[in-house]
Amino acid sequence: MSGPLRVEAVGPVRVVHWDDGENRFQGESMAAWHVVLDELEAVDGPLAVVAVGTGKFFSNGLDLDAFAGRPSEDLLAYIDDVHAVFARVLALPLPTVAAVNGHAFAGGGMLALCCDHRIMRSDRGYFCLPEVDLGVTFAPGMLALIQATLPTPTAREAMHTGRRYTAEEAVAAGIAHVALPEAEVLPAAVVVAAERAGKGRGVLGGLKEQTFADALAVLRGRS
Repeated sequence: MSGPLRVEAVGPVRVVHWDDGENRFQGESMAAWHVVLDELEAVDGPLAVVAVGTGKFFSNGLDLDAFAGRPSEDLLAYIDDVHAVFARVLALPLPTVAAVNGHAFAGGGMLALCCDHRIMRSDRGYFCLPEVDLGVTFAPGMLALIQATLPTPTAREAMHTGRRYTAEEAVAAGIAHVALPEAEVLPAAVVVAAERAGKGRGVLGGLKEQTFADALAVLRGRS
């Protein structure tokens, strides 16, 4: 796939490389995510997915500046599209691993939370939900996603304080599962994904639908 996403096959694992500078959620990148997710769902046989960014960013979240001065309907449609991507990743009937190679801010952090397992770079990069410092509240789907995937005390602290978590702090708070040096993040993510690649899609997909039923209902609704 051309554009901001590139898919690399590593045995039974598909590594989705997001290479678009700060990897923000924009029209082209969201369309690319939908295409890639369609392709992944169509692959036969054992399969697992790793998502990774480039450079110092896993993803820097939404591009709200692009909607300055535009009708509110445009912003709501954009949020709905972001929600749709989150819902698809969260419910993907395949094992998913986030190789958090750098900063995972706002929507970028939420994308990582959509994955089953998170490995975070220990020497650079933060997980942060900075909305409180940006002067905005969370869209209902994003709030539901955070509450469904983080321990309650961590979700409240992350949302209410805008704290920047290092990898080690993220592991301690239940945000990430493992903290590793940069060179080890992606290889470790591929190993974890490969170990889980044989999980039955019907069962795994059904379990995700059950586990995240409330959050998925909100994410799949309309703003």
